[in-house]
Amino acid sequence: MSNKIEIEVYNPQWEKIFLNLKNVICKEISELVIAIEHVGSTSVKGLGAKPILDIDIVIKDYSVFTRVIQGLENLGYFHQGNLGIEEREAFGRKDNFVPWGEKETNWMEHHLYVCPQESKELIRHLAFRDYLRNHPKLAEEYEQIKRGLAKTAIDRECYTLGKSEFVEKVLEKAIKN
Repeated sequence: MSNKIEIEVYNPQWEKIFLNLKNVICKEISELVIAIEHVGSTSVKGLGAKPILDIDIVIKDYSVFTRVIQGLENLGYFHQGNLGIEEREAFGRKDNFVPWGEKETNWMEHHLYVCPQESKELIRHLAFRDYLRNHPKLAEEYEQIKRGLAKTAIDRECYTLGKSEFVEKVLEKAIKN
């Protein structure tokens, strides 16, 4: 398995795949969630990205979390814990066909998180996404940074660290507004 980071040009299919994933997840746990949000670079039209969707399932609070875990397990996900980020619970996939739905589909890679509506990480995800959606020049700058890092970073951790200064500056602007 290669550690090479690939940045692809924006693909309109990412939004369609997200909507299909959202639909399957909603069928299982819709009464437990407030929203299912497409976040991360693949959620910004025109922005090149690693072809991995980031999805945040928003719940009111942790009172429903045990039932959310059970519903996601029915679809083939497993709870990984917060992976060091408070109020953001990560879920892995048992196989490439997760979520299991009415038809077998080899889903694209995606990261799935569950966050209470007041989660700082959720607020950051939405603020960053929305700011880039409303500021295409900044999105272009972000893509150039990511493409440069994809060529030079020795691993994903270095890639992520290399983006952090830009991300924090955007978040500072986004959260002020």
